[in-house]
This record gives sequence, C-alpha cells and structure tokens, in this order.
Amino acid sequence: MTTTGRHLPAGWTLAEIRDVSGDREAVPLDIDRVVTGWPDQDERLRPEIVLGFHGLCIVKAADDPLWYMGSLNDDGSVICWSIYDDLHEAVRGL
Repeated sequence: MTTTGRHLPAGWTLAEIRDVSGDREAVPLDIDRVVTGWPDQDERLRPEIVLGFHGLCIVKAADDPLWYMGSLNDDGSVICWSIYDDLHEAVRGL
C-alpha cells in the first residue's frame, strides 16, 4: 500500500499489523516528519516507513535494517526511545 508518503512494510498488510499489535486503529503515517533516533536523540533519521499506533510510532529508516519505536509528538515529530531487529518484534513490543 502506498498513499503519498504512507507505506506499509513489504510482505505485511494493514490487517496483519493490526492483528499482531492488537491496535485496530493502527495506520501508516506520512514519512514527511522529523524523526530523531535512539540512543542518540540528536541523530535525525530519514524515515522510509512510519506506522502509527495512537500516540506511539514504529519507524523504519532508509538504509537501516532496524525498526525504531517512539512517541508521536503534537507537532508530528517522533522521538525514538527503543530499537528492534525486526518489525514483528517491534509490533509485539507495543
């Protein structure tokens, strides 16, 4: 699924993401936002995929195999505070 800057991970459907996370309102979010990495909060990530789970996000940065979890701020930016090796692990970590 691609909706102008909103992408799902390859091999995943929105229904699967919602099933694994338990969040029936999980959605792909626009990638045009400031995302700071973890553990270095001054490091800006270039998001390739951003998935929203109410006030939390899971971010896949371009050219990076890891998945970052963080908080979605009121201004749309994301501050990441955790990192996972794969999406399934990250989604279950919500």
